[in-house]
Amino acid sequence: MSTPASLRIIRDEHAALAAMLQSLLWLIRRGPEASDRQRFFDTVRAMLFYIDEFPERLHHPKESDLLFPCVAKRDAELLPVIARLEQDHMRGEQQVRELQHLLLAWEWLGEERREAFVQACERYLNFYLEHMRLEEQQILPAAQRLLTPEDWQALDEAFAANRDPLTGHAPAPAYERLFQRILEVAPAPIGLGA
Repeated sequence: MSTPASLRIIRDEHAALAAMLQSLLWLIRRGPEASDRQRFFDTVRAMLFYIDEFPERLHHPKESDLLFPCVAKRDAELLPVIARLEQDHMRGEQQVRELQHLLLAWEWLGEERREAFVQACERYLNFYLEHMRLEEQQILPAAQRLLTPEDWQALDEAFAANRDPLTGHAPAPAYERLFQRILEVAPAPIGLGA
């Protein structure tokens, strides 16, 4: 059986998010230069907004509402893994909000708040990479083995609607400015920045 479209989309979205997180971490470790302080904070805010908007609001709900129940229905032994991934989804949204708050604290209250933000970003990156590793090593292979063509059709339709610009799709008009900012300043592999 060929790889279902939704599995390719999930893996592509994971790769895009991993690249975004690595770029974000590189950017914040470098920090703002005196001449581009506002641009730096605007870009980091845009990157955090992307993480909140695409993975948290589009990708995760489809995993939670569609993929995980299909897998759980066919292999109850995966329920503990699925429960952990569901907890991760809930924690991830909370952690993004915390990062946004810590970024504002650094921007408005000064350098003494920088380290807390950097450490929180490092924790989030490690947390999220582990989350994606667990999905890709446990859930996706089980899904490929267990799900029916009807399951895949529903999943393929749902995930195809995501159209994440970091996976090669043109951004919706409402997101064009967001992705232009990220592309201009973020370092490779996400953007064209230094």
